[in-house]
Amino acid sequence: MEILQARGIRVEFHHQGGAIANLQVQDQGQTSAPLHRAPWAADEVPATAPPHQAWLKGDFFCAPFGDGSNDHAPLHGWTANGDWEGQAGHYRLTRKVMGAEVTKTLRLQDEHPFIYQSHVFTGGFGAVPVANHAMIALPQGGRITTSALRWCETPATAPESDPAHGRSALAYPARAPLQAFPLAGGGTVDLGHYPLAPAHEDFVTAIAAPGLAFGWTAVARASGDLFLSLRRADRLPLTMFWHSNGGRFYAPWSSRHTGVLGVEEGVGHALLGLSGKEALAAAGQPTALDLGGTQTVRHIIGSIHWPTAAPVASITPGPGSLTITGQDGTTRTVPFDDTFLA
Repeated sequence: MEILQARGIRVEFHHQGGAIANLQVQDQGQTSAPLHRAPWAADEVPATAPPHQAWLKGDFFCAPFGDGSNDHAPLHGWTANGDWEGQAGHYRLTRKVMGAEVTKTLRLQDEHPFIYQSHVFTGGFGAVPVANHAMIALPQGGRITTSALRWCETPATAPESDPAHGRSALAYPARAPLQAFPLAGGGTVDLGHYPLAPAHEDFVTAIAAPGLAFGWTAVARASGDLFLSLRRADRLPLTMFWHSNGGRFYAPWSSRHTGVLGVEEGVGHALLGLSGKEALAAAGQPTALDLGGTQTVRHIIGSIHWPTAAPVASITPGPGSLTITGQDGTTRTVPFDDTFLA
């Protein structure tokens, strides 16, 4: 593990699995530390579980996202389970992904409350789903808002189909707006509120509006800060929300993995239970990352002080800055590299 830091921001990088953990941002005299760490020790995790489950924490990059069997890899691929060699923000995965060499760059800047992440694939073959895997700690709950969406959609089946193993609150499969999503037992729920229910495990994907270039997800924590996830929505059209709130009953989860929201920005289609890849392709949106040559995936996460806990209404990049406006009229403008995603 090594520490990366700049004035006002500090983060741990773990070479095993390439995980970013313990992000700390100093902003307006307050410390924001939004990332989650699982409450178990490595020896509590079954030997059959994917390696990343033993140290589950922070944010890591998945390629392939989800099922890695096509690459003879565990869940979420070698990028999330293998080793990264290097130092000082520049790393190389020691295994290939679908034949591609993968390098990772993490950049921090003085007074910027963000981690600028790049993953570069060189060579390889086929099409691969990819996504980051940020996990936000929400022990007191929070409010979730996004840039413009087409709709939200659950997979074909719930995360735990056996009631002895766990329970879900949402309907599977289903497709609806963020503000009124079907519940398994009837009625609807606003996905902008966390938690949705007690003791539940759910997964739902939000699809960006066609033609949208700058995409964002904001999670206002009741503890007084705001987690931000920023990307090119025309390259990464999906925001996958993993609601993990005590709904898995077996080890190592054991109903104690609570108050966690995964904000997983990426591209793929396997977890769309009704639409499939056709809905993305028809809107001119990518359905996977096509390997061969050089392909770059860029993504930004960060956090700022946000004492009102109000949901975000808009996020607007400008020359060297980012302006965040809350639904209550609160406005913050912070330093931002507006060229990174361009």
